Amino acid sequence: MTTRRMRRIFRDNGRALIVAMDHGLIDGPCAGLEQPGATIARVAAGGADAVLTSYGVATRFAAELAGLGLILRVDGGATSLGGGGGQGATFFGVEEALRLGADAVAVSAFPGSPVEVASLERLAHVIAAAHQWGLPVMAEMVPGGFDSPPDKRTPHAIALAVRVAAELGADFVKTPYCANFEQVIAGCYVPVVVLGGAKRGNEASMLADVEAAIKAGGAGVAIGRNIFQADDPTAMTAAVARVVHGAP
Repeated sequence: MTTRRMRRIFRDNGRALIVAMDHGLIDGPCAGLEQPGATIARVAAGGADAVLTSYGVATRFAAELAGLGLILRVDGGATSLGGGGGQGATFFGVEEALRLGADAVAVSAFPGSPVEVASLERLAHVIAAAHQWGLPVMAEMVPGGFDSPPDKRTPHAIALAVRVAAELGADFVKTPYCANFEQVIAGCYVPVVVLGGAKRGNEASMLADVEAAIKAGGAGVAIGRNIFQADDPTAMTAAVARVVHGAP
């Protein structure tokens, strides 16, 4: 069952273009996600393989998501009104994910942060529960936390973080891109996809990083704002798809 669900996210080449659309959990109606259904339709038209999103979006926009792999975010933390960050919590369980037809669930963990142990324990508990039902888990591993400085996101730190996720049983990992990404891939025995991060002003730079990550052995990307906040989300999705999967 896990293999079948993973194939709803990853193509036959072992790669995936995941569009992250879970930002509303923290930022509410941020730019590009005011009308989630329309945005989902645009990225689907551009060739997205899967969408990472919230329980509410998965519930209300099931028709728009029907042709895409669905990764459900089951954890969260404080909103931007509360300053963000913090220890976080598990908001939804495996039963809710299965009821919505999710192909995987997503949970974050923060090695090297003050909440390291609590976040890893939360990840482990979700993995154990999900695997009872053959439901894959994507571990979002961010050394130091989402707002961590560059010195927390070294190749060594990221390589350690993704390996810990694999050791805990994660089926695939989402993590920041870094120099010497080959080091990260070499030490991890499950697929690794690169997160997009903050919106960039230089799309060519973003695409170059995606290409470098793929050449280093990365299994794809999980990009949000750099796709759904683009002037043309469909065209940007298609551009990323060409890098991840090659020319059609």
